[in-house]
Parts: sequence; structure tokens; C-alpha cells
Amino acid sequence: MTVTEQSGDQLKRAVDVVVSGTLLLALSPVIAVVAIAVAAERTGPILFTQERIGLHGKPFRIHKFRSMRASSGGPEVTTAGDARVTRVGALLRTSKLDELPQLFDVLVGAMSLVGPRPEVARYVELWPESERELILSVRPGITDPASIAFRNESELLAQASDPERYYREVLLPQKVAMYADYVRTRSLLGDLRVLIATAWAVVARG
Repeated sequence: MTVTEQSGDQLKRAVDVVVSGTLLLALSPVIAVVAIAVAAERTGPILFTQERIGLHGKPFRIHKFRSMRASSGGPEVTTAGDARVTRVGALLRTSKLDELPQLFDVLVGAMSLVGPRPEVARYVELWPESERELILSVRPGITDPASIAFRNESELLAQASDPERYYREVLLPQKVAMYADYVRTRSLLGDLRVLIATAWAVVARG
């Protein structure tokens, strides 16, 4: 890593800390309301946690508001109309409010506001080795260009006869290519564009 890249990463981390901390404080009433709504459904713990692969291949636990019934089993991927998704969970997924707890993951350094979305280990093992090393050289993010491009992922999976296979063989390779391209071309200005595009995509979808 060059001195310029190191300085850029330090600045990015400083921005992550300031922005995530500010948003956690500003959105605390929203977070409280969502937590109450999830708890009222009594489908399991308020927060869903899952082991994902993060910076330099180190596992960490990602946090989301629960949107599916606890211990419901089923495939890793979630399709549109998935019976496991709760009524409140469907609203949270559409609005992306289920991702709010990840601001804490950003604050503590496990994630970044913008970066390749973290995958579970068995999907990371499917990445080509060269791309895997590159992608895992940065912190995973709450959003990235692939998140925007595949914002209708659940609908695409619902149309597949075998959603799990379609994800592995069709969507995942496309995502990996976009993850790698993000890492190669990343910049603070580019991250700002991704955040704006993400906000627009959520508003447009809602």
C-alpha cells in the first residue's frame, strides 16, 4: 500500500466514524421505533446476527434488525414473497431500515459506509483467488455499486427455478466483478456518489 492509499484509507475511516456516530444519534428515535415494532411480532431476537467475512478475511458478526422468523431454516438467499419474511420485516427490507444496526458495525471498525457487501464464508470461497485477495483488502460496506445494481435481487431470485444455484452461478460472479472494480477505483468522491445513488434508489423503490 502506498502512502497516498494509506492516507486515503485513514481519511475514509475518519469519515466513517464521524458519519456513523452522527447518524446513530440522529436516528436513535427511528431505531427505537423499529426495535419496538420488531419485538412486537415476537418472531425471535430483535437483532439478527450472522458471521460474515471482513477485512483481510477476518470473520465478524454483522447486525441487522430481524426481518425473518427465527430458526426458520431454508436457503441462504431470500426471494421476493419468501414466507419466512415477517410483515414488519417486509417493510424494513423495502426501506432498508433493517440495515440501520450496521451503523454500529461501521463505528467499531468492522465495516465501512461504502465497500463490497460482506458475504458468508461459503460464498467467499467461490470467489476467484485473485479477486478474493483484492476485495478483502478493504472493509466491507453497508452499500456499494453492486447493491444498487442488484437492488431487485430478491425479485430476480424469485423468478429462478433454483434460486440458490442462480445466485452462485449468475449473480455472484457479477457481484464479484463489481466488488473488485470498486476496490480498484475507490475514492471519497466515488463513495459520496454511491451513498447518494443508494438513497435515491431506496426513495424510488419506496
